[in-house]
Amino acid sequence: MWDDAFPSFLIGLREGLEAGLIVSILVATLVRSGQKARLSQVWTGVAGAVALALSFGSVLTFTAAKLSGPAQEAFGGTLSLIAVCFVTAMVFWMRKSARNLSSEIREKVTAALAMGAGTLILTSFLAVGREGLETSLFLWSTIQTANESTGPVVGAATGLVLATGLCWALYRRVLRINLTRFFTWTGAVLIVIAAGVLSYGLRDLQESGVLGGGTAYAFDVSKHVDASSWYATLVQGVLNLTVTMTVVQVLAYVAYLSIVMTLFVQGVRMTAEAKPAEAKPAEAKPAEAEAAAAETKPAGTKAAETGTPVASEPAPSASKGAPAQGGRPRWLVPAALVAVPAVVAGAVIAVSDGKPAGSSTVSVSEEDCGKGFAAPQPGRQVFQMHNTGSKASEVYLINPGSGAVYGEIEGLAPGTTRALIATIGSGDYAWRCVPTGGKSVTSASVRVTGGTEVKAVVPVTEGDLDAPLAAYKEYVTKNLATLLTQSQQLQSDIHAGNLDAARTDWVTAHTQYASLGAAYGTFADFDGKIDGRPDGLADKAQDKDFTGFLRLEYGLWHNQSAADLTPVADQLVSDVDGLGKAFPTQKFDPTDLPLRTHEILENTLQFELTGDTDQGSGTNLATAQANVAGTRELLTVLQPLLQSRAPELLTGIDAGMIRVNGLLDAAHRPDGSWTPVEQLAPTARRQLNGATGQLLEDLANVPTLLEIRKAA
Repeated sequence: MWDDAFPSFLIGLREGLEAGLIVSILVATLVRSGQKARLSQVWTGVAGAVALALSFGSVLTFTAAKLSGPAQEAFGGTLSLIAVCFVTAMVFWMRKSARNLSSEIREKVTAALAMGAGTLILTSFLAVGREGLETSLFLWSTIQTANESTGPVVGAATGLVLATGLCWALYRRVLRINLTRFFTWTGAVLIVIAAGVLSYGLRDLQESGVLGGGTAYAFDVSKHVDASSWYATLVQGVLNLTVTMTVVQVLAYVAYLSIVMTLFVQGVRMTAEAKPAEAKPAEAKPAEAEAAAAETKPAGTKAAETGTPVASEPAPSASKGAPAQGGRPRWLVPAALVAVPAVVAGAVIAVSDGKPAGSSTVSVSEEDCGKGFAAPQPGRQVFQMHNTGSKASEVYLINPGSGAVYGEIEGLAPGTTRALIATIGSGDYAWRCVPTGGKSVTSASVRVTGGTEVKAVVPVTEGDLDAPLAAYKEYVTKNLATLLTQSQQLQSDIHAGNLDAARTDWVTAHTQYASLGAAYGTFADFDGKIDGRPDGLADKAQDKDFTGFLRLEYGLWHNQSAADLTPVADQLVSDVDGLGKAFPTQKFDPTDLPLRTHEILENTLQFELTGDTDQGSGTNLATAQANVAGTRELLTVLQPLLQSRAPELLTGIDAGMIRVNGLLDAAHRPDGSWTPVEQLAPTARRQLNGATGQLLEDLANVPTLLEIRKAA
């Protein structure tokens, strides 16, 4: 809990102090100008701002709770990025403004007093409201990062209470702190924390599917570092560095930290160099002393009559680092106020062995699964899964009645602990552990009441994919026979020197091959020979190893002779014939079927809709339409499995298929030719890319739904 409290504590302290300074000056001005009756106007504005901040936090929480799992991740990730932007802007603004903060505030206060009650209420409302909204947003993001609310809320509350105390002390002239130094040091720390929030937000976006690279890990030390240890928990809570991070997370973390921290330090140095070597007496007055709305002249003076506070003259400033009056260094109090809570938090974590509050540790072994598991509370929960056995294990949180999976961890190594995050609703829950080379073990079930219904993923076994796999193999075998006939016709055209007919028959044969996209993984070397690109070849299109459909395309649309193309056509027919004979004996991994539903159109978006594979025919969109047809065929054989698990997903995919197909049909000219990709109108091209991208997002859910889970 305490490790998660520190970032929120720092935000609460900074934002509370910034808002509190304005309120304290407002109050001091009213009191010392004999206008105490107007204090209610200030507190009215403050109360309204606090209510706004609390409402904003409630809206964020309620909105996230109503979203699906992936949508929650996308929502949280987006708000985390927004929070980073706000914090970064705040840090740089305070670095720039801290020296003259109090004088600027007093100017605004004076103007507010002169304009009446409404302006005074609005001034206090805006002063506190802006900081309150920023605090709510950052606090909400921190809670999502920590997966528990106690630590961040306690940290933020502590920071706000401490900020209130500081502002009261400043108002009473008890405490003098150097605001410039305070905001500089806390700003540097906040930049480090914001880098972690940025990293966590990007991970959320990856898990939601909005951002790619979710499986490209920069490092994974979970087998060597216990994620539940006090030191790992401290680092994760404060810096958001975890035992497993993706390449995108690491790059973003390093880039943000290096760029923003460099700019921040340069700004601090420039500010310091801009100070006069010998300040004038009036300039020597520290801005932080003014922030307390200093003592005014005695009652009856002109200043008292106008309500404008006049700061008393400070004592001559001591040399840098010298003790203040009483022998105590001036930096001691502010440094202690920031350092002591961090030291105390670290000590508490060390004593408590770093076990995160709000999570439960569940043991996993070959003989016992789910030891320590008790009925969880509804909502998003964190389970620390600790493997006490001697074998790596798959771990699933399941519905014991249907076997549906609510959460999983793959390959939990012996002696390690990893967090499993799941949304808990009403229903029965149990743990199922599948050790490597062993039999699955299922825990006793527990019942949860009071929550909403949470949809789980019904597991798929290898046997479930037998029928779809057989049906798809039959489809490929039949279409390979058709492909051979079409390739032989293309060969005959070239042998006869009829290159116009060859161009027409080339499109027919090539699109036929493109419709078999889901089987490419089983074609082995034949795919490269039949439809390989010249990328990476020394002589590109002229290279002797460039063969197949794309080599023929290059020759047919670059006016090469029939004699030059005859050996290429002969080789193509030979390769297609060889593929047709080899395919029945090729091993087809059943898991390829769900994966290909997404990968076919992913390649289409990358290669066909960019025109990268075009060798002169301008028929990329014809190939794209063939890819769509191949994807539809694949979904047809998988439909029984998908219909029982996510019928609404199929509805969305069907609508997306129709839209993409319609956009491709619009590029098919009446004469049978196709509009090249680069000749599409900008609007049409954007619509096609957007529709394909949306369809890809929907298809990305298919592999997850139909993933084979070991004995789950």
